[in-house]
Parts: sequence; structure tokens; C-alpha cells
Amino acid sequence: MNVLAIDTSNQVMGVALLKDEEVVGEIVTNIAKNHSVRLMPAIEKLMAEVSLTPADLDKIVVAKGPGSYTGVRIGLSIAKSMAWALGIPVVGVSSLEVLAYQGRFFDGYVFPFFDARRGLVYAGVYEFKDSKLRLVYEEKNLPMEDALLKLKGDNKKVLCLSPELIKHKDTIQHVLGDLAIIPEGPFHLANPGFLGLSGLYKEGDNTHTLTPNYLRLAEAEAKWLQAQKENK
Repeated sequence: MNVLAIDTSNQVMGVALLKDEEVVGEIVTNIAKNHSVRLMPAIEKLMAEVSLTPADLDKIVVAKGPGSYTGVRIGLSIAKSMAWALGIPVVGVSSLEVLAYQGRFFDGYVFPFFDARRGLVYAGVYEFKDSKLRLVYEEKNLPMEDALLKLKGDNKKVLCLSPELIKHKDTIQHVLGDLAIIPEGPFHLANPGFLGLSGLYKEGDNTHTLTPNYLRLAEAEAKWLQAQKENK
């Protein structure tokens, strides 16, 4: 099975190609540039380098958020358009789940999160059992301190993973103390190869109804909905 994995949900842009469970090629960048301009050239370059054509693809796996509103939409739009045109399945995978795969050999909780501003984070808690990633606490948009206090109460070692870790490092260390494990920089960047592996055996989503996993509404949409309620 030939699988294309696409992640533009955050600043890191990642594209990977897998043949069954083998990652045969990856392109990963961590620069603040427009994913909408760079994604298709990256896909085309990678496919040429591994001698595959779009017709050779059997499945597309895409990171569906949470993350950047614009970034998530870019990845989903390209993935769904390609899947529809090629007549192949598309699978949406949580961006937090993909990041959690960086802790696949850690014996404890894996705590992936993305900064959501104003002291909030998009976060989930995972652990690896029998070589499988399992969700311990559902993904939410919540205050960072609330998430940390919940983890502290469980009294387990916690591997903290985030591309924005520096913004919350002091709070993490203050609340969790020695329970917090903070690895080196590369572990905080999602890997598109893991994205492909996480979606390899998952059932395909409906191409037309697959939607972003924002975990919260965009500010403009939230204000519009509130205005509608007030006008009723």
C-alpha cells in the first residue's frame, strides 16, 4: 500500500510517503512560510524522488488539527481534493495524536499540546500500552494550569511535547516538578512518517464530510454564533 501523509496543521510542514509500514521519503520544514504555496511543490518533489506517481497512491492521511486554522484547512483541502480526484480513501488524524508518537518508547503519560493563547492550550494525554497508542484523557481546549493539575493528581511521569513548549516551560516545571520530563528540541516537532503510520490501518473518512478538528471555534465564528443567539 502506497500512502501519502500531509501535515500543515502547525508551523512545521511535513510530507511523507510510505510503502506499507516503511517510510520511503519525507520532507519536513519548520519555517514560517505559506504552506499553501509550498505544499504541492513538496509533494511533487517527494513523489518524483521515490519514483511514484499520483496514480500509484492507495491512501492519503492528513493531520486534521487542532492547530493553525489556516494551516489545517490547507492540508485538508489538498488531501481531500487529491483523494476525490484519484478515487482513494482519505483519513484524518489528530495533530496531537501524531505528536504523541514521538513518545512511543516512554513509560508514562505523553502530554502533547499546542499553544492556544491567553493561557489556553490544545492538549490531550496519551500512553503506550502493548505497543499501541491509547488516549487517556480526551483532547480539549483548556487552561494549561487545569491540564497540569489533573496530571499532577495522577502522580505519574509526564513526557511534555510541544513546538511551543518554551511558552509554558516555567508553568510545567512549577506545577509538575520532577514528574515533568522535557526532551530535547527535535522531539517537539511532529513527524509526517508517524502520521502515515497512525493512519495506515484506519478506515477512510467520508471525503466530503471530513472536517477540521479545531477543538474550538474561530473567534469570528464564535462571535457570529453569539450574535445569532442574542438576536433571537
